[in-house]
Amino acid sequence: MKHDKQKIKKIFYAIVLILLLFAYLVGGLVPRAINVSAELGVPCSASGMAVLEMETGRVLDSKNMDKQLKMASTTKIVTALTVINNCENLDEPFKISDKAVGIEGTSIYLRRGEVLTARELLYGLMLRSGNDASVALALHCAESVEKFAELMNKTAQDCGAKNSHFVNPHGLDADGHYTTAYDLALITTKALQNSTFKEIVSTKNIKISGGETGTRYFVNKNRLINSLEGCVGVKTGFTSGAGRCLVSAVERDGMTVVCVVLNDGPMFEESANLLNRAFEVYHNAELLPSYNFICNIPTINGEKNKVRVYNPVGFSYPMTAEEQARVSVDYDLPNQISAPIVAEQKVGTARVYLDDELLFETDILAMESVDSDKIIDKIKDIVDKF
Repeated sequence: MKHDKQKIKKIFYAIVLILLLFAYLVGGLVPRAINVSAELGVPCSASGMAVLEMETGRVLDSKNMDKQLKMASTTKIVTALTVINNCENLDEPFKISDKAVGIEGTSIYLRRGEVLTARELLYGLMLRSGNDASVALALHCAESVEKFAELMNKTAQDCGAKNSHFVNPHGLDADGHYTTAYDLALITTKALQNSTFKEIVSTKNIKISGGETGTRYFVNKNRLINSLEGCVGVKTGFTSGAGRCLVSAVERDGMTVVCVVLNDGPMFEESANLLNRAFEVYHNAELLPSYNFICNIPTINGEKNKVRVYNPVGFSYPMTAEEQARVSVDYDLPNQISAPIVAEQKVGTARVYLDDELLFETDILAMESVDSDKIIDKIKDIVDKF
């Protein structure tokens, strides 16, 4: 009897263990790999992540940012920028290629013989993630999808992306089709400098042409557009191989911050947390004002005994409050300058440092001309006028 009770207990514990294991695997209770970023201190479960300030390109936070990963429909950022750069007239109607009809995945349901413009298709591409729109645009700009992919790779390279390669315009999983979080952030910062691209990706909803095929209404699939203050896009993506991917951008307080997460389950929530935290931790600090008067420098043999000097170009940089306390500006200037001096003549260099790291340098110029008081120089000036 005692042995029977022990046997029943063992069976009971075994069943409990099996049920717990089943709950973990099926119920999603397996703990996810969480990375608390050193810079922003925000949990991020993405396989790759990068947060960049757009103007300076400063990396505010990252996780595996140079790891080559699949990127799903965030590919279409490169597709859109390539079309904008290579299509002469975005508003010229053209007939949709039969090869663009019935493409697998997300679609805007293009029909054979339909006539649309590249601009209309770009809205379908970026708001609704139409894979058919991506192929239609590719075949409008190049003789084949393969040739268009070559243009995409050139676009990426021109943006500074060094660890990416594209073989299609839609982002469906394919061999040789990959990017990194950092590369995609670089491409996005470049794309957002294009007013057409920015206008399209920041659109919440739009109606495009009707005619025989009927009017289409596109609503942006990026829900951060409506929920996150200052959000100006950019693109969602998902495939079974890439997981959930999101590129987002926010403008606030004189800064634009771009966030890329690749293979990130809670992509909207974690991207919003990263972006909000970026604006809490960093601010756009003016470290060197533009048109900044620096000092008067004594002149040698000048009709004026001094010349005013300044730096016309200023410099701002995203910084934490603690970092800004460690910034210094070095003015490399001579003790005196020999006349004649011409207005806007370079007389020195201004350098901005964070500790010992050089952040920025620019020329220091004379604000005014100073003639020489030497007789020989005056004669030379008279001769030069004739």
